[in-house]
Amino acid sequence: MKYAMNLEMKGRRCLVLGGGPVALRKVRTLLRAEAEVTVAAPDVTAELASLADAGRLRWRKGRYAPSLLAGAFLVVCATDDPAVNAAAARAAKARGVLVNAPAQPEFSDFTVPASLARGRLLLTVSTDGLSPALSRAIRKQLAEQYPEALGDWLERLAAIRQELKAQTDSSRAREAFWRDALSEEILSLVRQGRSEEAEARIRHAAHLFRTES
Repeated sequence: MKYAMNLEMKGRRCLVLGGGPVALRKVRTLLRAEAEVTVAAPDVTAELASLADAGRLRWRKGRYAPSLLAGAFLVVCATDDPAVNAAAARAAKARGVLVNAPAQPEFSDFTVPASLARGRLLLTVSTDGLSPALSRAIRKQLAEQYPEALGDWLERLAAIRQELKAQTDSSRAREAFWRDALSEEILSLVRQGRSEEAEARIRHAAHLFRTES
């Protein structure tokens, strides 16, 4: 079982080897995390080319060379040549660069879970590499259960949380409040698109909590 964590990628230099559909999927997630991405490949998909034209990433037109690893924090080995992927992975590891090789997990330092973003809320599913298809199927179910509005509602919850922190000294009491407040009924309202009603109920509960504390 792997160690799960959320890694800060903003501004970190990432190298993606390969220009096909797998490389594109990896690039999309890295860009969402605000990483600084360089793609190295003789040819790339139309979307990758468009991202390069828009200045979202750098495209180095050519095959892998060890010099490309200079300054990289992470490398994705996604070429169609297993030998190239293996050579790049070994060289990266020797430099202390994190490696992800989607088709050759024996070279990977980590796997990337299927993910669903709702604003700053990130839901992830991992099968530890045993069945990526199952991860994607569960992600699809999550997308149906948790609407886009959940991201906005999270921001509202954060505001209420800060208000409670400013007005209540006991962290243990606040933890107990949130355990009770974020009930299945409240989450069901959000899933139904009734986020304003859900927020109103949370705020009413918070008012009672402050009064009784």
